[in-house]
Amino acid sequence: MTVKDKKNTLERIIRDQESLLVAFSGGVDSTLLAVLARNILGDNSRCVLLDSPVVPRSAVGQAQTIARDHALHLDIVTISLMDHEEFCRNPPDRCYHCRKLSSRYLKREAARCGMSCIADGANLSDTHEHRPGLAASTEEGIIHPFIEAGMTKQDIRDLARECGLSIWQKPSSACLSSRIPYGQEITLDRLGMIENAEELLRARGFSQLRVRLHGPVARIEVPQEDMPGILAIREDLNHHFKKIGFSYVTLDLEGFRSGSMDEVL
Repeated sequence: MTVKDKKNTLERIIRDQESLLVAFSGGVDSTLLAVLARNILGDNSRCVLLDSPVVPRSAVGQAQTIARDHALHLDIVTISLMDHEEFCRNPPDRCYHCRKLSSRYLKREAARCGMSCIADGANLSDTHEHRPGLAASTEEGIIHPFIEAGMTKQDIRDLARECGLSIWQKPSSACLSSRIPYGQEITLDRLGMIENAEELLRARGFSQLRVRLHGPVARIEVPQEDMPGILAIREDLNHHFKKIGFSYVTLDLEGFRSGSMDEVL
């Protein structure tokens, strides 16, 4: 099936909804879904961003800008994620507990706005990875239009480019808790260290990156072509990372890869 065929299926899925609330992050997936929903359903579509300490402040600001640029109705709702003991314990199914809690807020917001259905930007590529949160969302009745339409991450980028979305190449992101090894408690201090370290790298010109926290060790992941740039400023990075709170700073020679914490499972 071509991307055009998948787009037609996707638009039909959206059109079949009386109204739609899109779980929004400002990433390529949720932005494309939100723009299509707005084009098809008009005022019967809205977006909501669930804000918590696992979401970088810069990501919230970017999402607001993207929503404004595309005339999307966006609400930001703060959720009490850090009060959820099972999530903070950080088991391998952490995302399941997070999505279960998040779904309650999404349902509450849908009821408040009079939206009959909730959708997220999960895609077919996600089904080949460790994504326990996907099962939780499905259990809570949240639909996955991209999966139903058989769309992969690359399909979404191709369609976003075709639709003229300037963010079609925006690097994939994930919540800050995904930088902490399973079994190591998620705390505000640790999330803050990760966020500050990643913002430091972005300020130095790196875009596709992760800073994984292993106790006192920072493990930097960047694409292999960016490694010489990291090494060129290693003294600067070492100095600032230690000010942030890390005792040791390392560069992962395998390079950037999404979901590297799942390799131990």
